[in-house]
Amino acid sequence: MELKHKKPNVLFILVDDLGYHDLGVTGSTYYETPNVNQLAAQSTVFAKGYAASRVCSPSRASILTGKFTARHGITDWIGAKAGEDWRKRNRFDKMLPANYVQSLDKEEVTIAEIFQKNNYNTFFAGKWHLGDKGSYPENHGFDINKGGYHRGGPSAGFFAPFNNPKLKDNQKGENLTIRLAKETAKFIHQQKDSAFFAFLSFYAVHAPIQTTETKWNKYRTKAENLGVANTGYKMERVLPVRQVQDNPIYAGLLATMDDAVGIVLKALKDTNLDKNTIVVFTSDNGGVASGDNYATSNLPLRGGKGYQWEGGIRAPFFMKVPWLKNKPNTIDFPVISTDFYPTLLDLANINLQPEQHKDGISLKPLLEGKEMENNRPLFWHYPHYGNQGGEPSSIIQQNGWKLIHYWEDNRQELFKLPSTEKDDLNVVEKRPKIAQDLSNQLMNWLQEVGAKYPVKDLRFDALKREKRLINIKNNKWKSLEEERLKVLSKDFKPNENWWKSKITKD
Repeated sequence: MELKHKKPNVLFILVDDLGYHDLGVTGSTYYETPNVNQLAAQSTVFAKGYAASRVCSPSRASILTGKFTARHGITDWIGAKAGEDWRKRNRFDKMLPANYVQSLDKEEVTIAEIFQKNNYNTFFAGKWHLGDKGSYPENHGFDINKGGYHRGGPSAGFFAPFNNPKLKDNQKGENLTIRLAKETAKFIHQQKDSAFFAFLSFYAVHAPIQTTETKWNKYRTKAENLGVANTGYKMERVLPVRQVQDNPIYAGLLATMDDAVGIVLKALKDTNLDKNTIVVFTSDNGGVASGDNYATSNLPLRGGKGYQWEGGIRAPFFMKVPWLKNKPNTIDFPVISTDFYPTLLDLANINLQPEQHKDGISLKPLLEGKEMENNRPLFWHYPHYGNQGGEPSSIIQQNGWKLIHYWEDNRQELFKLPSTEKDDLNVVEKRPKIAQDLSNQLMNWLQEVGAKYPVKDLRFDALKREKRLINIKNNKWKSLEEERLKVLSKDFKPNENWWKSKITKD
């Protein structure tokens, strides 16, 4: 295919809830991800890549706006209860979570809108979760929307019928992840005469975790051959947290995501657009180790999705820029998902928008092998309780130090990175000056951007809270261990049609 334009294309691949260590290239010996591994080998891998939030909607808004969560106001997943409504969850927590913005503000100029204004065809496929009607992808700069609406997960599962108003069903039993990849590939094949910005936002590997019988059996056998650990969990502060990667259902779901990545990368190669297309691959937060489906382990990182520690915010962060011949293979410079906005504009020779992407920097110099000053602070603000056990807290990271401020009691934790990525060596009392300096900077920044905070629940009942925690430790933990062994048993069968994957006729 002979290009009629010289503008670089962009393919942005966002995986939902993908843990940092869920890929072969990042250390997993259980999950198999050959297509993503190959992409990483052709890319610059940012080893210290971070998501802008520990949960999905805030992180996605930060990618699209170039702003940290406290600044754009979407600080929790859209739909989460806040304020006095939180009591309906019967969590018996000490605080009432802060109210937050419930949809992406129309005043925000998204990265898609900038590419659109620069004569790019823009395309979105998959999970949106940034507002209801009036705040869909087509309202924020995308010409085409395949499957993006207000829901944060596949409401009818990963096999058709999808019950998705933005994605017409084809054949029953069709896989959602593969369908989204095929829609993206179809769009790529149509882009001979125009530059494009394509955003493939998988619903995978978000709950409900589902796969085919064939893939389940493959990874059940593999887990058995590797040796099934006696226990799969340990207690964190509130909930059990998964310690091993041996869930064959999740492994199959992840493998299908990798198959789908292969489909879109093949489309680029078949059209000869791979030589002129920037490819980004990342996740919106850490892997789900607690809550939801307790799907994966992020070890040696502590915690996972919803948590304030490294397991909740570290994410795969790959950028392939095919025309850069002497690019570094791996970069240790700390980067965050707000950086994608200015970086992609810079690589496409589009004027930067500093009043928009205020919390991102262009990584183009690093991609070209140049040095950049490495002392900027990174901020996270989550004034909520996570479904996975995370606590209301805010974080600042700078110069290899990470300070976590907890809003329940204003205690703080200080960690030195990267030597203590497990977040198990709190040195706040040994380094009081560093802690105080970071704390002052964090509080000043939160005040500057108008951050909202949780408030004490005046109806808090400590006895009810303690009873709930005892029940989790005595009963939830046990049921999780039983469920883990159940899905690894040879006679496991979720239902007759394996989550609709065996329904192939109308």
